[in-house]
Amino acid sequence: MANIIKRFGDIMSANINALLDRAEDPDKMIDEYLRDVESDLGKVKAETAAVIASETKAARELDECTQEIAKMQRYAQKAVEAGNDDDARRFLEKKVQLVKQQESLRQAYDVAAANAVKMREMHDKLVKDLESLRAKRDAIKAKTAVARTQEKMNRMTSGIAGAGEAMAAFERMEEKADRMLDEANAMADLNDTGDSIDDLARKYDADDSPAVEDELAALKAKMGL
Repeated sequence: MANIIKRFGDIMSANINALLDRAEDPDKMIDEYLRDVESDLGKVKAETAAVIASETKAARELDECTQEIAKMQRYAQKAVEAGNDDDARRFLEKKVQLVKQQESLRQAYDVAAANAVKMREMHDKLVKDLESLRAKRDAIKAKTAVARTQEKMNRMTSGIAGAGEAMAAFERMEEKADRMLDEANAMADLNDTGDSIDDLARKYDADDSPAVEDELAALKAKMGL
């Protein structure tokens, strides 16, 4: 029982906060603590029930002894009234024995009652502590859920940022390609000096035929040239 109380003390103290801070998975750790506490509380319940049962038994035995003393007293009175002093003496002797027994039973009951009170208080405190721990468990799980969601959002945001960087890189590459194309076109324009002498000669050679010369002479004559 002392170990159970110490366990509860450790769990409900600030020490659990330090342990949870170092835990890789606070949800899992707090669940393990709860299972231990619930198991211990079951043992406390069983012990409390046994102590209360002992109190009930001690109270019943004390009450039965008290009733027996009262009965011996009545029998003794009746024996005296009937003139039977010997019978009265025997009833009173029994009463004396019962009175001594009653004192022992009263002491046993007082101890059992005190133990029952302590066990009830202990049980009630542990139940309250368990409720507090469950509330703490729910708060921890809520916080870790928010933390995991935030981590997921951070990863998504990081991914979006990476995509933006990639898009910017592609735009820079496109600008470079456009610049290279413009430079190539400009160089082509610079290199274009018109028809060469050979090309020009071939053009006139192609038109240099008798028919063409005749047509040219006729055109000049018509024009008065």
